[in-house]
Amino acid sequence: MIQKLTALIAILLLALPVFAHDDSEPITSPEDETIPTQFDIVYAQVERFGSTLIFHQIVAGEADETTPEPVGDLAGAPVYSFVWVTSLDTSSVGFGAEEGILALAVTSHPDFDDTPLWDEDGDGDTGNDGALWHSHWVVLVEDEACPAGLTVKDIPEDETPTVPDTWPELPILIDSPNYDLELTDSEVVVMVPHSEVDFAGDFNFDGVTAGLQVNASIHAPLLCVTNVDDIASGDLSLPGRLN
Repeated sequence: MIQKLTALIAILLLALPVFAHDDSEPITSPEDETIPTQFDIVYAQVERFGSTLIFHQIVAGEADETTPEPVGDLAGAPVYSFVWVTSLDTSSVGFGAEEGILALAVTSHPDFDDTPLWDEDGDGDTGNDGALWHSHWVVLVEDEACPAGLTVKDIPEDETPTVPDTWPELPILIDSPNYDLELTDSEVVVMVPHSEVDFAGDFNFDGVTAGLQVNASIHAPLLCVTNVDDIASGDLSLPGRLN
């Protein structure tokens, strides 16, 4: 794990004319035998290297060990996710201000594709890549109708909220920015251009692994958080800090 991270940093050093490192504060968490190792977070971090933010999680097992078992339909489709919950305002990535909790998520869901602008597997079809791990910004809000009490915020039919340019035209506050990412061994790494968060220089974060599911009726709440596997801090207090 350390060797892979060192190699990544070395690449960034060569690519950036000016190298700037922040004094960020990571989150460490002990292994928990009651949590599937793929989703048992032991380390969560966000760091700045030059013009790039590195979102990083380490889990106890293999990060890409499994993807969801497809159900064959959008209705009831399961989603696996590695998430960085942040204190960033939703407007920093192109949504309206104060819409909810802004989180960066790396997800897999073989039953549908929500990245219509991108052809992740390079086969010429932009609509068949949902199973491949990919990145999203999502806006989370409380909803008692969801098993875990949270949902990706719905967009009512009569509303046209502010959304990022790479919004996938779904009736929820989600963005599909196609950031470079890698799941290797126990690590999940996402590289986000600092400009993508409006050059925010000071925010808090927490690491979460969770399952989501599309509503069986395909109505609001459309995409519920159904279970939380692990929270790096233990209490979602967002103790991680990018300074």
